[in-house]
Amino acid sequence: MDIETLLKNTSRSLYLSVRALPRSMRPAFGIAYLLCRYADTIADTPVLPSSRRLYWIERFPHLLLEQDPAEAARLAQEISGGTENPYEAELVKNLMPCLELLNNISSEQRENITDVVYAVCEGMKTDLSFFPNESAPEPKAFDTPAELERYCRLMGGKPGLFWSRLIYGTADIHMPEEEFYELGQHIGDALQIVNILRDLPKDLRIGRCYFPRTDLEKAGLTAAELLDSANSARFEPVKRKWIAWGLANLKSGKKYFPQLPKSQPGQRAAVAWPILWTADTFFKVYREPDILNPAKRVKISRSVIYSTMLVTPLLLASNTLFCNWLDKKLRKCK
Repeated sequence: MDIETLLKNTSRSLYLSVRALPRSMRPAFGIAYLLCRYADTIADTPVLPSSRRLYWIERFPHLLLEQDPAEAARLAQEISGGTENPYEAELVKNLMPCLELLNNISSEQRENITDVVYAVCEGMKTDLSFFPNESAPEPKAFDTPAELERYCRLMGGKPGLFWSRLIYGTADIHMPEEEFYELGQHIGDALQIVNILRDLPKDLRIGRCYFPRTDLEKAGLTAAELLDSANSARFEPVKRKWIAWGLANLKSGKKYFPQLPKSQPGQRAAVAWPILWTADTFFKVYREPDILNPAKRVKISRSVIYSTMLVTPLLLASNTLFCNWLDKKLRKCK
């Protein structure tokens, strides 16, 4: 199985970051991503009822530890044909080779990988157990902001922790370990909330409103009313609140990035890019007045991605320049 091909074809921006990483970090990061992507394929497959998907999501972290070929084959058979992406379909057939690669990684990194897969599966369990099935006539909302923050921590913050542990184990970081890890989780939280904001119309149509009922009520809205894009203006205070929350978390990048040694330019690039692209995506969401319209897919262009990469040498040489540029992007959303 060619891990790099699977990575390249299942996530264009993540693949660019992985390619920039030091070689010592690539196997662990690549396997972790593919295993989380495998879990995502289970959670989203249309060929199984939600109860069966929930069963497999609960089993998946244990499968990584037990590595039973018969159970892996049973899982692959049940979800086969559930994706139109040929590379995801290839991944579905190759769980055991992924696990064999996992076994070749150091025990410390293996534990780090299983931790992040467990956290992501916990988030997916929320999707499958809290929200109604995809054909429900109306979406259901989280009750409180704490529930959304917890979900962002599982789906974004814990991957940020995984990333930070990899870095701490391979680079000379002078910040206390736990402080560095917490900053990484804040950055991951920001990456997750911006994905939730831009995917809002799609999620609503499969019964999921991650924005809490208490926030919607303050804006005079219900989750069902978000299905009508004419209510985008009324949703604006909720959107702005969570953009502000995400930007406050993303600001942690100003403390995090300067910790990375300049002797590790690839590592610095792999951290800088997703932070800056996330800031750009926040601005796109901020500027979109019709955020509830499913025809308005919010995403940054390839030109933005490649222009950021073009100035990378300057960013890698100067912590001050990176922080100033990030600050400038964050201020655009205020």
